Amino acid sequence: MSTLRTGHVGLNVTDLDRSLAFYRDALGFEPLGEGKEDGRRFAFLGRDGELVLTLWQQAEGGYAPAAAGLHHLAFTASGIDEVRAHEARLRELGTPFAHDGVVAHGEGTASGGIFFHDPDGTRLEISVPTGAHGAPAPTPGAPTCGFF
Repeated sequence: MSTLRTGHVGLNVTDLDRSLAFYRDALGFEPLGEGKEDGRRFAFLGRDGELVLTLWQQAEGGYAPAAAGLHHLAFTASGIDEVRAHEARLRELGTPFAHDGVVAHGEGTASGGIFFHDPDGTRLEISVPTGAHGAPAPTPGAPTCGFF
């Protein structure tokens, strides 16, 4: 009956210029449009012309993990080599990671990825459904993506 799917994700940020640079330079999103009016700053980011992420400069403070709302934002990569390439780029930029390197989504699973934070502390993930065989699971008995 339903054909709903995620259209795009909107994130409130404290500093649009800083967040725009991070999502563009660190994760490779293309700027599709920007609003620069004082008090109404925003940026549309995407891939191949399709909107994926909107940044809204409306937050007064950093990400609050204990607040209701977004838990984390996950991106799927084409393969484990792409995950590792993103990891290398993020490390070059000094991005804070929640775990050291590629980790499994759970004990003995083939899926996994990297877990890190954007400039406002929003929790982010880049993962693959297979290819993380043998990677450690940092949270025994629970999904890795649930506790970082």
